[in-house]
Formats: sequence, C-alpha cells, structure tokens
Amino acid sequence: MFKTLRATLLTAAVVVETGLSLAGPACAQSSGPDAALGIWETANGDIRFEMFADDDRYAGRIIYGALMVEPDGTFKRDVKNPEPALRGRSLEGIVFLTGLTWDPEDQRLEDGSLYLAARGETASARVTVEGETMELRAYRGTPMLGRTLEFRRVGR
Repeated sequence: MFKTLRATLLTAAVVVETGLSLAGPACAQSSGPDAALGIWETANGDIRFEMFADDDRYAGRIIYGALMVEPDGTFKRDVKNPEPALRGRSLEGIVFLTGLTWDPEDQRLEDGSLYLAARGETASARVTVEGETMELRAYRGTPMLGRTLEFRRVGR
C-alpha cells in the first residue's frame, strides 16, 4: 500500500514540476489545428468534405453530400438560404463550416458556425481530431444539447 501511495505521489510531483498532463484522451488528441486539414468522410460515405485553413481560422467545404444531389447526380440549389440572393446557387463546393479557432487548452477547434442547407439554418460547431478520426459537434446554445457526426480521414 505504501509503495502504491509513494508511486502516486512521485507521479504527481513529476506532473506538477514538468507541466505534463495525465488527462487521458486529451493526450491522444491532435497536436495542433493543422491535424484537421484534409478530406473527411462519414463511414457510410454520405458526406465528404475538405477542411482548409482560412487565414487564422479553419473552414470546411462540401465535396459530396447524398442529400445534396438530385437523382441525376447534379447538386441541388440552396433554396432554403435565408438570403434570397443565394437561393439559386449550387450546393456544390459551398463553405458550410466557418470560423473555427484553435483552443490549445481543450485541444480542439471551437467557436465555428455550421450552415445546415437542408433547413437554411446555422448552428454552432466545434471539431475534435484524434488520429484519423474527426468529431464534428453541431449545437444551438450548449454543446451538451447538440449532435456529433464522426468522420474518417480519406485524404490530405
């Protein structure tokens, strides 16, 4: 028992002196915001998008969305956009995820906006990357009441 207690105290001392974190999953997360760059896709292939740097922020543009294409394979128009001037534009290549900034404490991209073309609405968004997996959390108000989509990297 005393050996275990001593080992725990020594580990705690090392953490305090070096500033290391033993926070579990956070240690496995990306080492920076550029880990989110690249091409991402849902497991079933229904959504594919590209994450890119946009000045000092990060954004995402649609490559493919099963619900965004007509039966003939052409992209639908943005008919539910709250701005009448944009209702005629194609959904192909639209930037639907904007304004993400890096939070070094939480090791994720936060404070972004997600455009939901199917409803013509916008939600808040944050992105967490762990290895080759991305979680995109969309929410209104508090993240606890949102929805998370998981993506896998398919290209850089």
